[in-house]
Amino acid sequence: MLFHVRMDVAIPHDLARDRRDELITTEKARALDLQRDGKWVHLWRVAGKYSNISVFDVDSADELHEILWSLPLFPYLTVTVTPLARHPSDLAMQ
Repeated sequence: MLFHVRMDVAIPHDLARDRRDELITTEKARALDLQRDGKWVHLWRVAGKYSNISVFDVDSADELHEILWSLPLFPYLTVTVTPLARHPSDLAMQ
């Protein structure tokens, strides 16, 4: 199942610098692992914002839920999830 996911990050400004750096480092490592595993198939930055647009390829909505909750930055994310379906006019479907 494919899901379009937008993540907007809002780390509190008063969070200790070392904690912020640790969160960002562990978040990057987790994202890279998920990409290597084929679960996080696309990752784009939203220009001018601390946000991303991503595509996940997972077995179920429950799996996506677990992945998102496992992200170190999850407590500071606003997440919007949209399920995707193949379009009949997609060249890959021809």
